[in-house]
Amino acid sequence: MRKFGGYRGRRRKKVDRFQADKTLVIDYKDPSVLKYFVTERGKIVPRRVSGLTAKNQRRVTQAIKRARMVALMPFTTVKAH
Repeated sequence: MRKFGGYRGRRRKKVDRFQADKTLVIDYKDPSVLKYFVTERGKIVPRRVSGLTAKNQRRVTQAIKRARMVALMPFTTVKAH
């Protein structure tokens, strides 16, 4: 019996969406593509979760920040109490 619970099975390899589908372009003017890389609270999803390459993660992060500055995406969501 294991002392600490955990899953030791094989996980599916995450695939970079922009390398799999060449028609997708990282562009700050297209928030519909960028919304998949932002949590519902407004945080940018890390690379280990999104499965992007390091280069594409940097490009997506920059695009999200630019989209926020020109008010195409929100910085945060309103927290309801």
